[in-house]
Amino acid sequence: QLQLVESGGGLVQSGGSLRLSCAASGSNLDRYAVAWFRQAPGKGLEWVSNSNSGGDTTYYADSVKGRFTISRDNAKNTLYLQMNSLKPDDTAVYYCTKARERVGVRAAGGYDYWGQGTQVTVSS
Repeated sequence: QLQLVESGGGLVQSGGSLRLSCAASGSNLDRYAVAWFRQAPGKGLEWVSNSNSGGDTTYYADSVKGRFTISRDNAKNTLYLQMNSLKPDDTAVYYCTKARERVGVRAAGGYDYWGQGTQVTVSS
């Protein structure tokens, strides 16, 4: 059974950076797209970014484009999210997830395994 474990969250000042990691175990991710979602306090789940199985095609929500970078190391079975120029609006619990197919989608229903989440808090 696939397990996803996020790490790297924390408290950072506005304008700062964090790098989230998502380590997979129990199964390989290399044949599937992966994504990051987030959920801010009192709000619904929001798609942030996804990468196809090969890592050569990536997509970003407009709210993070140019500031966040998704990447994956299939040899290490690990997914990353580099977050730069962080804003207070980026405060949320961030989740990594595995898609059902090689190509990701923006809807949460397209993903079947989820990590437990890591808290990111950006202070102003």
